[in-house]
Amino acid sequence: MTASSATKTAAVALNRFGLGVRADESLPTDPKGWLLAQFDRYAPLPPAWAGQPDSASRVTEYVDYQRALRQADATNELAMRQKLRNQTQARYRSAVNARVASALATPAPFAERLVHFWANHFAVSIDKAPIAALAGTFELEAIRPHIFGRFEDMLAAVEHHPAMLFYLDQARSIGPDSMVAQRAARLNPERQRGLNENLAREILELHTLGVRSGYSQGDVTEFARALTGWSIGGLPGLPPGGAPGTFAFQPMLHEPGPRTVLGQRYEQRGEAQARAILRDLAASPATAQHIADKLARHFVGDAPPPALVERLASTFLQSRGDLPSVYRALIGAPEAWSLAQTKFKTPWEWTLSSLRGLGWRDLGDQQLAPVLVQLGQPVWRPGSPAGYDDITESWAAPDMLMRRVELAQRFAAQAASTVDARLLGPQLLPAGLSPATASALARAESPATALALLLASPEFLRR
Repeated sequence: MTASSATKTAAVALNRFGLGVRADESLPTDPKGWLLAQFDRYAPLPPAWAGQPDSASRVTEYVDYQRALRQADATNELAMRQKLRNQTQARYRSAVNARVASALATPAPFAERLVHFWANHFAVSIDKAPIAALAGTFELEAIRPHIFGRFEDMLAAVEHHPAMLFYLDQARSIGPDSMVAQRAARLNPERQRGLNENLAREILELHTLGVRSGYSQGDVTEFARALTGWSIGGLPGLPPGGAPGTFAFQPMLHEPGPRTVLGQRYEQRGEAQARAILRDLAASPATAQHIADKLARHFVGDAPPPALVERLASTFLQSRGDLPSVYRALIGAPEAWSLAQTKFKTPWEWTLSSLRGLGWRDLGDQQLAPVLVQLGQPVWRPGSPAGYDDITESWAAPDMLMRRVELAQRFAAQAASTVDARLLGPQLLPAGLSPATASALARAESPATALALLLASPEFLRR
């Protein structure tokens, strides 16, 4: 391998698999080994997240606040609602900054990218209360500990987490023949009792099998009945049980009897029934295909090679969902090392690579949440349970590019006194600047303009 091709391969590792080059780091001499070594260097709880309250305390705090609001008189209610909004926004922004700070400081950028990938796969949105206060802890508690484990374990952690139970309206789902429903029917026969199918539907369609994988509406309903009782301790209006703010199985909400999902009969009782269904979904060939396709599209190209997808899916099945085995297959795939810049960066990816490239190690007093809003990809707010797309057509519209240019100018204005774009360019883009970009940097009217041109260049916008 020539020195030039080795440099380009290192650039693929840093930019496509990682989060972008830092100006003060050297290129890996063994790019694949550098990626594999991150399996051991990854920190599930990095320093930036230390001190963040856990989900249980945040749910308890939210419930207490809602109770106080109901008891407040009209004079105090408005002020209390404003205080709650301010507190929730502060919680959210603090978590966004922790996420960004982790990505800036990490010695394992490939692992951090995997965190972002899985958090988007199991998307929640701050559009629904009280997710704004829980989205960060969801990522910290349900995603980060499991990215180098088994898919089944991550799936179970996600579906048990209060953020997901709130987001998909599962916490108050009531089995039609449950004890709670029967008692309520005796008191008020006219009122319909609420079986909620949201969580069951999204598990099948988004989290495991994927759309058009062959499940029916009947499967959704049966799975939803199996999931009844999966709730959160300490919620008002629900039977007591379980530690406040954490997952709690509520037997009085659960639909009794066996269930049949995708032709498989489940005789288990209580919480074990939905757990058994989850276990089978995690091991399904359709799930393997769905996960393999998303991973290949994220890392390799908007239309990933079918042969690569098949290899990843086969590895997923043979390893029983062992995620490191799937990652090793991806790293070992020749298709993943194409020297062409096959992926257009999302706003999140572009922002991180810009900050890393400019040498940011911490955020100080900066708030990054508004920056991502400006760029059209607010953190943990994808607009649907499907999460954000990561394909070019979703992010390359002219108005969205203009926002990146404006932000590049802001970043450049802060860094231009200490950073020379003509020296930085070859460091951040070791695979090479195009003649047009190199010429633009050389002719820029000021250091700040040159730096902004670098961050907005076609090469830097892709990975």
